[in-house]
Amino acid sequence: MSATLSFTAPTAHGPQDVTLSYARLGAGEPLLLLHGIGHHRQAWDPVADILATEREVIAVDLPGFGQSAALPPSLPHDLPTTTAVLGAFCAALGLDRPHVAGNSLGGLLALEMGRDGLARSVTALSPAGFWSQAERRYAFGVLTGMRRTARALPLPLVERMSRTAAGRTALTSTIYARPARRSPEAVVAETRALAHAEGFAETLRAGRTVQFTDDVPGIPVTVAWGSRDRLLVPRQGVRAKRVLPRARLVRLPGCGHVPMNDDPALVARVLLDGSRPQPASASRTTRSTVGL
Repeated sequence: MSATLSFTAPTAHGPQDVTLSYARLGAGEPLLLLHGIGHHRQAWDPVADILATEREVIAVDLPGFGQSAALPPSLPHDLPTTTAVLGAFCAALGLDRPHVAGNSLGGLLALEMGRDGLARSVTALSPAGFWSQAERRYAFGVLTGMRRTARALPLPLVERMSRTAAGRTALTSTIYARPARRSPEAVVAETRALAHAEGFAETLRAGRTVQFTDDVPGIPVTVAWGSRDRLLVPRQGVRAKRVLPRARLVRLPGCGHVPMNDDPALVARVLLDGSRPQPASASRTTRSTVGL
């Protein structure tokens, strides 16, 4: 069920009132889902019902994206602030260290929450922050181009393009390996979400200096990468494994940067497996049976 929640976040810049939009469904241990930059919580729709059979699923629109307003002017859209806001959001909902899964920017935020003791497990799908500077510049250039295109296209044209497989491919092939599978309605909604994301420019600007360099000890961590990720290339998963030596590294065959739509069953299984209690021996697993 879609809802909004207003709460006070204790940030490094002082307490601030924030309102976030979210959807909640299912029953079981809580699983918080975090989308990528320019996207919205509906990115998780292809897997939400599967996850809800075993988890209480909370999919949130990050500050300045989807239906969530941007942060107050006194707050930057940077990693520490957004992590603190998400921690306060969980506390306001009564979620005690939920499992956290994220994609791209959301994967980076999930890892930050794990490192800050705010998550009981982390599953990161193509997380940001493991790039070289050349790879970061490439990804930011692609994202900026996608944003510019989304803002320039008139809505009737987006709607007309979304009705054909070729049009959906033209609009979304950068992030999906199988763009034709995306529904026309979803393509229109996510193109509009990218065009109208209030937090896009500041979040991207804050990401220029981001590099994830520390381990996340004490909790199960899974890092999964689509074999056909064209935005954050799969070799970044190998770097992530060096930084997170105890993490489970999983390859998602045939999946792009946003894999939930490309292979919902596989992604749901990875998320459910990643949020199950693991014996000590599992924390030493180095990779899945198929390497990156």
